[in-house]
Amino acid sequence: MLDVGETLVDETRVFRTWAQIFGLPEFTLMAVLGGSISNGEKADDWRRFFDLINHPDWQDSRPDFEERYGSLRPDDLYPDALRAIDGLKRRGYRVAVTANQPARRHAELEALGVEVEAMGMSDAMGVFKPEMAFFDRTLELLGSPAPGDVAYVGDRVDNDVVPAAAARMRAVWIRRGPWGLLHEDRDGVADLVVRSLDELLERIDEAWPRR
Repeated sequence: MLDVGETLVDETRVFRTWAQIFGLPEFTLMAVLGGSISNGEKADDWRRFFDLINHPDWQDSRPDFEERYGSLRPDDLYPDALRAIDGLKRRGYRVAVTANQPARRHAELEALGVEVEAMGMSDAMGVFKPEMAFFDRTLELLGSPAPGDVAYVGDRVDNDVVPAAAARMRAVWIRRGPWGLLHEDRDGVADLVVRSLDELLERIDEAWPRR
């Protein structure tokens, strides 16, 4: 089970777009984001982040954001995204994608060549990470396999690693993107830590204990 943001998709353009909307240098916006993550702010608490850049009314700019950002583009995918999905399938793994994303991302990812057994975006499913209901729903999409037979791969400790482990899945932490690099797995919850999807393909078997 693969996350989207900073797992399959490089979100640099997301924050570049917000910087353009608010007339901020990209460096400034990304520095504030990094500081928020390092200080333990929950990244989903956008109110705090936008307060810091003096735009608490950011929701009013969502239509502008959607128009400027548009759909996902081929260059938004990490270079290893498609080849890792194909490689996992060749090795006999069932691959699915679930994430906190707008419903339209489903069709956009498919248009970019992301071909998986099941896909679910939070807006369409009506459940969101880190809620346990999100992980329950992801299992349902695959026909309700035993949680321990499923690995969830994501970049964030708070939204991906910890709740996936709590759902009794194998938690795989991909350390890229701002959350992946700045978060810490202080309790050693992750079953496997990788730096890329290429590395995941090489080491995925390590997510399960030897039998």
